[in-house]
Amino acid sequence: MHFSIPDTQEFIDSAGNTYVGYNIHINGLFHCTVRYKQLYSLHEQLTKDLNICLPPFPPKKFFPLTVNQQEERRFSLEKYIQSIGQNAVVNNSGMLNGFLLNAQQETVGGPCDDEIMDIFLMNGSKIIVNVSTGDHSSNVLRKVCKHLKLPDQYHFYFALYIVAQDEDNSIYLLRKLQDFESPFITNKHMRVIGSRVVLGRNYWDVGYDLKLMSNAVALNLLYIQAVAEVRRGWILVTDELKNQLTTLQNYEKRREYLDIVRSSKYYGYIQFAPCLCDYPRPDSKVLVAIGRNELNLRILSDEGKLEKVFKVSRMRCWRITTLQNGTERSEENDDFSLELSFEYLIAENDLQWITIISEQAILMSVCLQAMIDELLSRNDGGIKTQEITPKSWTYIMRDGQSVIMGASSDETDESKRNRCIKQPSKSESIMKKLADKLSPVKIKKSNDGKSNKLQGKYVLDHDVMENNAFRMIGDDDL
Repeated sequence: MHFSIPDTQEFIDSAGNTYVGYNIHINGLFHCTVRYKQLYSLHEQLTKDLNICLPPFPPKKFFPLTVNQQEERRFSLEKYIQSIGQNAVVNNSGMLNGFLLNAQQETVGGPCDDEIMDIFLMNGSKIIVNVSTGDHSSNVLRKVCKHLKLPDQYHFYFALYIVAQDEDNSIYLLRKLQDFESPFITNKHMRVIGSRVVLGRNYWDVGYDLKLMSNAVALNLLYIQAVAEVRRGWILVTDELKNQLTTLQNYEKRREYLDIVRSSKYYGYIQFAPCLCDYPRPDSKVLVAIGRNELNLRILSDEGKLEKVFKVSRMRCWRITTLQNGTERSEENDDFSLELSFEYLIAENDLQWITIISEQAILMSVCLQAMIDELLSRNDGGIKTQEITPKSWTYIMRDGQSVIMGASSDETDESKRNRCIKQPSKSESIMKKLADKLSPVKIKKSNDGKSNKLQGKYVLDHDVMENNAFRMIGDDDL
């Protein structure tokens, strides 16, 4: 997960005291607002429950913070949460997922009553399910799969995604929904025109298709997604092959259709919007596709398209950088760009940094990490499911109230309602603030010079992500 705390806001509690809320963005989108003491409680419980060494937590202060000290704390908390977010043990822990889910609910401040939610298949057909704002993504996915009568052993091979439409009515992927969030809350407050939650494939190795094709429901889901991606041009097929696929589609020959499409170019890839890259030269216009253990670049030029493939196992590491354009940073200036840079083994003992400038840079990074995780897990015996529920733990609310969570003490409906309804506000409602903030991450130039200035741009680097698959390189890869 890519965490950031780009800014803060002030609240007034029930006693009339002012406190600071830290706005947490995850994978480029606003997720929740929390207090310092909530993060401190999480740190203490993670340290005790996981029995691992975590980075030092920013220390408490006994006197009111100055403006500069508040900024220092924001920056320190951001670095802390970025560090634990890159720890695989913490990142996969039920406690962290549960904390973030509860914090998202508390930020919204609405009741946890049952809601009606529309989930779409890739062909546009709609499934209606009953959910609550407390249902995390796996719970909602389970309800969708149950509606479709998909056996339990196939659930993990699918996931929920948020997609949207651009001005040309083209569909593009925004993100995969995770277990640290409520799909209902996230989608309801997206500030993106035409956003919807869809069911899609949840793996990179297309070899898993063969297992799913043995089940009629799973086979149909793969078929629906393949037809949609061919129609949108995400999977490249010749005109002759397209006519053949149309015939198979008319006769509802799903398996035969998939057998052909699975060998087509860009099957199993995620396609990204056109962007810029410094390879092979600065400001090259490119199309990025990620899949089949590679990042594929189609370089657009007057001479046509040049294709370059970067294998994920040869990426030593990568990082996300936010660039604030201009020489001065103001709260109203939203002129920023995101970069994904990866260090690539071009040849033996020859590492080179490649940089892609794209609004979808964080999504690209998330895809690379997911692909590498699957590659490593496959070597360890295949895809493994993960449970969100940890041992009993305590969620500290903003007002200091404690709620016991976890397997040993299920939360009551009454405590859920109390946790969600009673929220402080300064002037505008939490719901309005949430809607205003569900947009790509924005950086904040720190007053103490913590942001780096580079060629007239303010730079915020996330910690470098090391690639654990890099050690798998053999002589054949060179």
